[in-house]
Amino acid sequence: MKRLPILPTLLVLIAVGVMIRLGFWQIERLHEKEAMLARYATAQGDRGVHRWPDSDREPLGYTRLQLECVKPSGTLPQAGRNAAGRSGWAQVASCQTFDGAKARVVLGWSDRPVSLSWTGGTVTGTYLPRGEGMLVIADPPLAGLQPNARPDPHDIPNNHFAYAVQWFLFAGVALVIYGLALRKRLRE
Repeated sequence: MKRLPILPTLLVLIAVGVMIRLGFWQIERLHEKEAMLARYATAQGDRGVHRWPDSDREPLGYTRLQLECVKPSGTLPQAGRNAAGRSGWAQVASCQTFDGAKARVVLGWSDRPVSLSWTGGTVTGTYLPRGEGMLVIADPPLAGLQPNARPDPHDIPNNHFAYAVQWFLFAGVALVIYGLALRKRLRE
């Protein structure tokens, strides 16, 4: 009778262990994402306008805030939607606040790219966490533009459960395939 191959079996078991750990990691990420989305929904429900910067900490995503753009450095049209859901152009300005922080402000929406000469000033809108710096969706819109689609935390995908299931299935498939290969080898 043939013996069980030690090294291949060990490698498969290690790989399966890693896949199972990745599945549990995705479940942890699921809970973290659900908590984040709940915080965003709470912040979105707060209709107060918070001055920024008001402290050394960054505002919570989907908070309504007001900032002073003292040094705008140009606008750039990007694909976007208006409040009615029509596709078009979100006009995004880069600016600097009085304390030197960088911010991007979505001034408003237009049906075609336009050249704007926005001189800065007070911006009230919804803060979105986007990598480095700030992104604020102006509400009300500025520079004579139409309103943008209102940001909604429910638009953020939360597919970590599907990823977890996928990792667990990969582990199961790896075990089945290896089991079939072992069975064939041991029969020979």
